[in-house]
Amino acid sequence: MPSCFFIGHREASALILPYIKSAVEKLIQEEKVRDFYVGGYGNFDRLSGEAVLQLKKHFSAIRLYRVLPYHPADHRKETPDGFDGTYYPDGMEYVPRQYAISRANRAMIDQSTFLISYVWHPASNAGKLLDYARTREKKGLIRIINLSDMEGAPK
Repeated sequence: MPSCFFIGHREASALILPYIKSAVEKLIQEEKVRDFYVGGYGNFDRLSGEAVLQLKKHFSAIRLYRVLPYHPADHRKETPDGFDGTYYPDGMEYVPRQYAISRANRAMIDQSTFLISYVWHPASNAGKLLDYARTREKKGLIRIINLSDMEGAPK
């Protein structure tokens, strides 16, 4: 079943919300994506979760999961209101703590069908992850929607 993950800059403006929502709605309607995974460490993550939560009111079959970079036994995180659960990627228990967030993001890129990104400056962790996703896209393993490439998108 197709799934979608989100990567973007933590300082993303709320002005990007309608772009996220439009991209998510298109994936739901045209690609039959039902499972959405979002991190919890920046404004783009927050806005992505908000967009999916808004669309859940109209598309009851979609599910939203919070990706956990740290083992749930060591770092308790409650499931946010409206989310369908949390997800801890396989193998993360062996990753050193200082690399956990970037490794969890990479693991999600490896297992997702779609990536909605909001990356406009490449000298960042989000930029490095988008570059990694692009190598997978060239192999036909993921499809990327970079919102910062859309006409009129705020930066």
